[in-house]
Amino acid sequence: MQERTLRVLEYGKIKEQLSKHVASSLGREKVENLVPSIDFEEVCHLQDTTDEAVTILRLKGNVPLGGLVDIRPFVKRAEIGSMLSPSELLDVAGTIYAGRNMQHFVQSLVDDDHEVPILLELTERLLDVYSLEKNIKRAIDDNGHVMDDASDTLRSLRHQVRTSEARIREKLESMIRSSSASKMLSDTLITIRNDRYVIPVKQEYRGAYGGIVHDQSASGQTLFIEPQSVVDLNNTLQAARMKEKQEVERILTALSNEVGQVAGELLHNVAILAEIDFIFAKAAYSHRIKASKPKMNNDKYMRLVKARHPLIPRDVVVANDIELGQDFTTIVITGPNTGGKTVTLKTVGLCVLMAQSGLQLPALDGSEICMFDHVFADIGDEQSIEQSLSTFSSHMVNIVDILDKVDYNSLVLFDELGAGTDPQEGAALAISILDEVHNRGARVVATTHYPELKAYSYNREKVINASVEFDVNSLSPTYKLLIGVPGRSNAFEISKRLGLADRVISYAKEHVSAESNKVENMIASLEESQKQAEVEWKEAEAFRNDSEKLHKELQRQIIEFNEERDKMYQKAEEFAKEKVEEAKKEAEGIMKELRALQKAQLVNVKEHELIEMKARLEGAAPTLVKKEKQQVVEKPKQNLQAGDEVKVISFNQKGQLLEQVSADEWQVQLGIIKMKVKESDIQYISRPKQVEKKSLATIRGKDYHVNLELDLRGERYEDALIRVEKYIDDALLASYPRVSIIHGKGTGALRQGVQEYLKKHRAVKNFRYGDMGEGGLGVTVVELK
Repeated sequence: MQERTLRVLEYGKIKEQLSKHVASSLGREKVENLVPSIDFEEVCHLQDTTDEAVTILRLKGNVPLGGLVDIRPFVKRAEIGSMLSPSELLDVAGTIYAGRNMQHFVQSLVDDDHEVPILLELTERLLDVYSLEKNIKRAIDDNGHVMDDASDTLRSLRHQVRTSEARIREKLESMIRSSSASKMLSDTLITIRNDRYVIPVKQEYRGAYGGIVHDQSASGQTLFIEPQSVVDLNNTLQAARMKEKQEVERILTALSNEVGQVAGELLHNVAILAEIDFIFAKAAYSHRIKASKPKMNNDKYMRLVKARHPLIPRDVVVANDIELGQDFTTIVITGPNTGGKTVTLKTVGLCVLMAQSGLQLPALDGSEICMFDHVFADIGDEQSIEQSLSTFSSHMVNIVDILDKVDYNSLVLFDELGAGTDPQEGAALAISILDEVHNRGARVVATTHYPELKAYSYNREKVINASVEFDVNSLSPTYKLLIGVPGRSNAFEISKRLGLADRVISYAKEHVSAESNKVENMIASLEESQKQAEVEWKEAEAFRNDSEKLHKELQRQIIEFNEERDKMYQKAEEFAKEKVEEAKKEAEGIMKELRALQKAQLVNVKEHELIEMKARLEGAAPTLVKKEKQQVVEKPKQNLQAGDEVKVISFNQKGQLLEQVSADEWQVQLGIIKMKVKESDIQYISRPKQVEKKSLATIRGKDYHVNLELDLRGERYEDALIRVEKYIDDALLASYPRVSIIHGKGTGALRQGVQEYLKKHRAVKNFRYGDMGEGGLGVTVVELK
C-alpha cells in the first residue's frame, strides 16, 4: 500500500484508536507495525481470529492479560550473564503467569463447549516455564524484596543482623537513659549515620563517650558520635550486612541464570502473548465502533450495508449502503461541494484497509468486501511548496503516478477529479482519466462537481452515477448516498429560500439551456422515484417480517400440538400394556387353581366350577372405554357470500370470506393471512348488516399490520400501559390467540404494572412468563380469549 494513501485516508488515526485497547506495550508495538495484508488466505484467517475474540469478549466481558510486560530486554541481558534486579525478575514471573492464566482461561471456554480453535491453538503453543515462575515467587515478594526463605544462608545472616542491631540498640538505650544523658545529649534518641548507629552529643561533651564522630549538626553544636563501647558491635553488624548483600546477589544471579537458560522459551511465549494482546485489542475496538465481520471474497466485489466512517461519532455519522464491482465497477458521485462526497470516498477506502488489516467493519451484518493489491487515493487540497506546484499540478503529479501503476487489482479514489483549472478543460480531462482507469479494469469511486459528468454513465458499461442528497428546506446536505441518481444543482431553490426575488431567478433560468433543464428535471424525477421505491420497500419488508414471525409462531404451535399428541399416544400404550399384564397374571392364577382342583379331586372339574372359572377369565380381559361414534349429521347447504363472518373449523379461528375461488373453495382472511379453505371446513357465523355508505377516509399506516410482539423497553410507566391497552385491542381485532409483551427485567416495576393490567382485562384468558427461548422473566406471554 502507498504511504500517501494510508496518510490521506487517515489510517494512522484508526491505529491510534486501536492502540487504546491494548493491555501492554507488546500489543502497542504490534498496532504500530500494523499494515494491510494483500494475501487473501491471511486476511481470511485474520478476520476469523478477530471474530473469535469478539465472541469471547461478548461471552466473558474481558480477558485476563494482567501481568504481561515486555521482558525481552531483561531476557536478553540475562542470556549474556547479567544479573537482573528483583523488579525485573518479578516482571518475568508476571509474564509467565499471564501466559499460564491465558491457557487456563481458554481451556475453561473449551470445557464450556465454546469453539475457540484459533485461540486454543495459540495458547497450546505456549511453552511450560512454570518452575522458573515458582522459583522467583519463592525468593522475591510482591514488593521486590528478597525474602528470608530464599536460602538457609540468607535466613541465618538476617538473624545475625537482627541480633546485632538489637544488642547495639540495647547498649545505646542504656546510655541515653543514664542520669548524665540529659546534660550531655542534645536529644534522647538513637539515629544512624553512614549505616552505623550513633547518638547526638553536645559539642562540649564530645570526649565523654569516646568513639568516632560521623556527622555534626548545621550549627556545629551537636555531634553524632558512635560510642567506643558499640564500635565493635557496629563492625559485627556491618560484616553481617555485607555477607547478607553478597548472599542476595548470589540468589539474584542464580535466578538470572535460570532466566538465561530458558531465554528462547520466554521470547517464544512473549511473541505469542503479544499476538493475543493484539487480537483482543482488535476485538475491543470492534465492540467500541459496533463493527461486524465482513464476508471476504477475491472477486473484486464489495457490498457495504449501512457503512459508517469509523472516525466520525456514531450519533453524528450517516450510514450508507455502498455496492461496487458487480453491476458496475465505477461510481461517479456528482453534485455541489457539501462534504458528504469526500466522506463517502474515505469510508470506502478505510473499509478496504481495515478489512485487509483483520479489523471488522463499521457496517451491519451481511456486508461483503474484496481484496486489492493497491489502493490509490487522490484526496484533499495539497500544494508542493518545495516543487513550486499549484494544487492542480500537485494533484496531476499524483494522478500520473497512479496511472503508471493502476491495474485490475486496484481500487482508485478520486476526489474532485479535474478541479483547480478551467472548468471545460477540467471536465474533459476528468472524463479521459476516468475512461483510462475504468478500461484497465480497476474499481473506481470518483467525485466531481462538473455538470458534464452527470451523463457520463449513460453511454458506458459498468459505470453508474451517484449523488449526496440535499435538503432544500433546511439548506443542508443529508449526507445520504443515492446510487443511480446524479447530483443536481440546487442554486435556484436555495436562492429562492434565501429570499432572492422571483424575477431575478426567472431571468437566470432563461440563461440555462433547454438541455440542462431537461437533465435537471430528469434528475429530480429520479430522486423522487427512488425515495418512493425506498418507502415501498420498507413497508414490504415490514410486512414480510411480520408474516415470517406469524409463520414461525404457527409452526411452533403445530410442533407443540404434535408433541402433546405423541405424549398422549405413549400414555395410552403404557396404560394398555399395564391392563394386558394384569389380565395375563389373572389368567395364570385361574389356571393354577384349575390344576390344583384337578390334582386334589383326581377327577374332572364339575360343570359349575368350570362356568365360574370361565367367568373369571372373561373378567380378566382389559376393559377399554370406547368413545361413542359421533353421528355424522349432514350439514345443510350454506348460502355463503363474500363478506360473511365465518369460522374455519380446522384452525378454530374466525375470519371473513373474501371471494369464492372454485366450486368448493373460498378465500378467507384470518387476521393478516389470506388462505384458500374448502367450504366443508367453513362454518357460517353471521352476515354484516347493510349500512348506509358514507364517505370515510381509510387510514392504514404502519400500525395496520399487528406485530406478534410489543417492545416496551425504555418506555415510561404511564406511556407503556397506554401502548399495552391499544396493542391488546389490535391483537384481538387481528384474531391472534397469543402475543408477547417485552418489558425487560430491570427493577420489575414495568413488569408488575403490565401484569396487573392484564389481570383486569376482560379479553385476557391467561398469561405467563416467557420460557428460556422466549426471553424468560423479561417477557410476558398473553393468551387471548
